[in-house]
Amino acid sequence: MSVVSSVTVKVPATTANLGPGFDCIGAALTIHNQFKFTRLDVGRLIIQVTGAEAARVQTDESNLLYQAFVKLYQYIDQPVPPVKIEIELGVPLARGLGSSATAIVGGLVAANQLASEPLSQVQVMELAIALEGHPDNVVPALLGGCRLAATSETGWEICDVPWHSHIVPVVAIPDFELSTSEARRVLPTAYSRADAIFNTAHLGLLLRGLETGKGEWLRAALQDKIHQPYRQSLIPGYEAVNAAAIASGAYGMVISGAGPTLLALADESHAPDVATAMSTAWQDSGINAVVRSLSLDTQGAVKN
Repeated sequence: MSVVSSVTVKVPATTANLGPGFDCIGAALTIHNQFKFTRLDVGRLIIQVTGAEAARVQTDESNLLYQAFVKLYQYIDQPVPPVKIEIELGVPLARGLGSSATAIVGGLVAANQLASEPLSQVQVMELAIALEGHPDNVVPALLGGCRLAATSETGWEICDVPWHSHIVPVVAIPDFELSTSEARRVLPTAYSRADAIFNTAHLGLLLRGLETGKGEWLRAALQDKIHQPYRQSLIPGYEAVNAAAIASGAYGMVISGAGPTLLALADESHAPDVATAMSTAWQDSGINAVVRSLSLDTQGAVKN
């Protein structure tokens, strides 16, 4: 068996939760990070980073991408080879678009390839979930599309969620950060039965709305009582951006992942107006934001 000397892995950004689907549903989007791993004959680790936020990425062994790479070799009980890693950043850091998930998936996929693929895709996915702590970002980052993850007696069951071709995800990415740990600290430790029933019903409706593109269902389905009511106060201008998105034709707006990026769902005809309205609303609140109409990434992590 020939030894692979280099591999490049392209991993999509993700948006998780989608309103009522807290910690269990996520979708891959058409923004990407790219990671190139090259075996070295000597040394241990070289990391080079390019992109808008390159200076903020760790270039030593604490780098999450490298930690995931090492984790797979430890899992298969093989020595970690010295590598040069070239990172091309396209996914904003700490914005609720799964930047950590791209690193975890990229490191695991690259390690598996350089080790001559000892693990199946399912095994790589399970390692990724263990490293991330929950499945909603890493699963679509690895597999692509929109995915619902649920535990079973034997592990994880992953369900592909159909996404109607006319539904456009519009992301508004502000110029400030919100850490996942901070966003989790504001959540209550217990919920009422009424809130649990509310989210169960709305998640079911969301799945049907995404499949059919039916606007009335989507407008109701994006409501949530588990995480968004508690996190909104951490995002300045949330109410104004939400009102602007709805007024310009969006089905609804949610917090992407842990935030602060806001995600609106709209049909093709309204998406440009929604993007403009969200940008203007945040600008009026004194916040600069990059707003983009994206598509669903259906490929997931791609290696070559």
